[in-house]
Amino acid sequence: MDAFLAQLWIARWPLFDGFLLTIGISVAAIVLGTLVGAVVGISLVFAPKLARLPFVVYVDVMRGTPVLVLILAAFYIPAVLGLSLSATQAGVLALALFAGAHIGELLRGALQAIPPGQAEAGRAIGLTFPQLLAHVLLPQAVRMALPPWINTGVELIKGSSLLSMIGVGELLLRTQEVIGRNFMTIQFYVFAGLAYLLVNVVLDTIGRTIERRLGTR
Repeated sequence: MDAFLAQLWIARWPLFDGFLLTIGISVAAIVLGTLVGAVVGISLVFAPKLARLPFVVYVDVMRGTPVLVLILAAFYIPAVLGLSLSATQAGVLALALFAGAHIGELLRGALQAIPPGQAEAGRAIGLTFPQLLAHVLLPQAVRMALPPWINTGVELIKGSSLLSMIGVGELLLRTQEVIGRNFMTIQFYVFAGLAYLLVNVVLDTIGRTIERRLGTR
């Protein structure tokens, strides 16, 4: 144990930097994914049938493709097309697209679960569609979609560990680099696992607090 603690102290800053990068990537991906998912979910419910088709294809492709494949595609395909993305940017893009598809489906289901009479009542009092969406439909849909949205955030944090495959210096890659120097494989992988668990527990706790405040439980 003393030897592990000594090595942990030596490696504290690289591991801390990797931990912060993991958090930053996860937050960026969930924010962008939520924005994409909002557009996708609303379009799946309210867009004309032909305009809805690209969103249906996007959701089916993203949800049916493994996250690692999406990460590799986001890293290599832009380079082939002449676009310059760093490994971190490609990772955030892949995770955001993955999250956008899942959040879009969550929002679609939540919007369709709202009784039609509420929309009819809003139109009856003269609300425009944007007003109806902002003041009647979305607040209710967000309450219903919040618990699975938290689960999506947890999946993104775990999925961020796959970015080590394209050289992103997040927590897992930094852990592997440390192990390569001291060969304390089990100890440092357990440490990394506990760090991921801590973040997920904090996120889940925040989500439950928000749920209680919004009256979703």
